[in-house]
Amino acid sequence: MTSGAHRQGPLCGIRVIEMAGTQHGPVTFGGMILADMGADVIRIDRPRVEASAAHMAEDGPAGILGRGHRSIALDLKSPDAVDLARRLIERSDVLIEGFRPGVMERIGLGPEDCLGRNAALVYGRITGWGQTGPLAHTVGHDINYIALSGALHTIGEKGGKPVVPANLVGDMGGGGIVLALGVVAALLQARISGKGQVVDAAMVDGAILQMSAIFTMLETGTWQFERGSNLLDGGAPFYDTYECSDGRHVAVGAIEPPFYAALCRGLEIEHVLAHDQMDRALWPDTKALIAERIRTKSMAEWLTIFEGTNACVSPVLTLAEAAEHPHNRARGNIVRRGGIRQPGVTPVFSATPGAIVSGPPRIGRDGPAILAEVGFTESDIAALVATGAVHVSPA
Repeated sequence: MTSGAHRQGPLCGIRVIEMAGTQHGPVTFGGMILADMGADVIRIDRPRVEASAAHMAEDGPAGILGRGHRSIALDLKSPDAVDLARRLIERSDVLIEGFRPGVMERIGLGPEDCLGRNAALVYGRITGWGQTGPLAHTVGHDINYIALSGALHTIGEKGGKPVVPANLVGDMGGGGIVLALGVVAALLQARISGKGQVVDAAMVDGAILQMSAIFTMLETGTWQFERGSNLLDGGAPFYDTYECSDGRHVAVGAIEPPFYAALCRGLEIEHVLAHDQMDRALWPDTKALIAERIRTKSMAEWLTIFEGTNACVSPVLTLAEAAEHPHNRARGNIVRRGGIRQPGVTPVFSATPGAIVSGPPRIGRDGPAILAEVGFTESDIAALVATGAVHVSPA
């Protein structure tokens, strides 16, 4: 596949170098977002013999995060491979990496070196703790970053322990998405000024950013530190999940008074409307009443009752069910490519829509083509392969 083949989207013409490393998931997710929007994302992989188990999983046919990428495998212990990486970076718009602070500098590919060779380069860095601060060199994972951010403390039932929200808040939302946004913003500035810059995307920072509305409520005295006691954490009876008679659950989000009234009418508890909806002292009794009512019917029965109303009642679907829901199908939110079920491309652009252009690359698959694009001859490439600086995947 060549750099421009089948690519479409607002980032067509942008070349991104992605360094495979310790924060492989968040970095590759950010790269996936950029690739979906049309960027040519070239992942510099480690040779297969050194690849981690997690990396190998991403390299497999179901490695959705690697979709739209091309791969060149370089042994960065070799000076020739480092020189190759520099040459690729010189001819690119963006570099993204997820090593711990100082690793890229030790390799010889730190910001000072790369921006010295390519002044307009956007150098995106993603870590859990950031490039600076007391914890910058400390190991961790999503759960550690969101714990320190305060986000993890807010999730869970009243009187219960914090509930882990998969790795959505730190790795993906606070990491990969924030990185992609920062890269695009820096690209816009580089096009205006001709000068690149370093984008320091830390997952703990991104997790805190996602709590902006909660901080507003905290500062106005409407957020309590106890889990399950607030408007948006399951404390309110009109914003929670409830079990139906068949063991399935529905999600209720009837915050606004008209929507709350529609909910109460559907549940046949209109007498509750005589009470102040926002009176927290009444919330436990109201929640118990709603729970009792919802347990009398199946999820399907409640969906029929609330269909077409403004009660804000939705089914809690499994991933398999979500893929088949008519709304998600109509929006292309979950698609199949190469037999693999995966998220579609978002956001939707009216004039320059993005696209899934390929599945994940086999490690080193695109090395010869990529090197040819930056001026290496067949004999040059063969010599680099012979020295072990470049590893080429078998067909």
